[in-house]
Amino acid sequence: MPPAHKPGAIPLRPLGLGDMLDGAFRLVRFNPGATVGASVLVAAVAMAIPLGVTTAMTVTGDSLEWFGATLEDPDYAPGSSEIISMVIAFGSFVIGSVLQGIGAILVAGMMSHVAHAAAIGRKLTLGQAWAATHGNRWRLIGLALLVTVVYILVMVVAAAPVVVLAIVVDSPIPAILVGLLMILLLIVASVFLAVRLYLLAVPALMLERTGVFGAFRRAWQLSARQFWRLFGIWLLAALIAGFASQIISFPISLVASFVGIAQPDLYLFTTLVGSAVSTVVSAAIVTPFSGAVTNLQYLDQRIRKESYEVELMEQAGLLSR
Repeated sequence: MPPAHKPGAIPLRPLGLGDMLDGAFRLVRFNPGATVGASVLVAAVAMAIPLGVTTAMTVTGDSLEWFGATLEDPDYAPGSSEIISMVIAFGSFVIGSVLQGIGAILVAGMMSHVAHAAAIGRKLTLGQAWAATHGNRWRLIGLALLVTVVYILVMVVAAAPVVVLAIVVDSPIPAILVGLLMILLLIVASVFLAVRLYLLAVPALMLERTGVFGAFRRAWQLSARQFWRLFGIWLLAALIAGFASQIISFPISLVASFVGIAQPDLYLFTTLVGSAVSTVVSAAIVTPFSGAVTNLQYLDQRIRKESYEVELMEQAGLLSR
């Protein structure tokens, strides 16, 4: 296709695997501020909570030294104040993780607008990408919550026969066998629902100005007869991003563990710090790349099924109505 038909990060035609991966890297390089910047900002703010709490506890002397004591003496029993310190420390990390999850959902919505703009050669600032999600933020959070509820219900349904067998039958073997079967079915059902209903729902919600259930319906339509293609590309992208993230975050966690072993009184503190830093680093890699691939899959499906490249060319000024 002539170069004129590639005004931005991707050629405006059906995308192959190479186009998809190359386009994802190009998209992130084309607009690092609204991709990497947004992801790092969310992760840093979320992880600042547990980091700040554990730092304050260490500085004030309420430093969770009991954790180091348990490493040196397995029979050591922490007192009530030390248990409260533990709850506060881990509670702050849970709160930070929840906030990061909510932030990641909102960043995914921003990525849809960033990817669409990059496809036609336009660069959105971080503020513009955030403003573009106005009116859809609560819908986006609602969509994610609905998906979470569905997965919980699926797990409950899968666990029910195992629990019944464990109670009714004296031998544990039937419950174990059914449990293994249910785990397999749960994995299959989870992957199927993720690809057919959730994978393309966020871009549809953001770019088509539809409702939550309308986004699920659009995702189902766009993924029809494309399951293995979508799943394969999504899985490969997840493996690439995960591998790159581990290469960078593993040394950080390793150093934190060594420091904690050398200074047992600070073991929990250094572990939480290492985990927080690793989370931020991972967010800088996984979220932008995976989000870019997902949004390019959405654009690709619309191009393949709806000739969406024509509308993209018009938006890029390559064609006139």
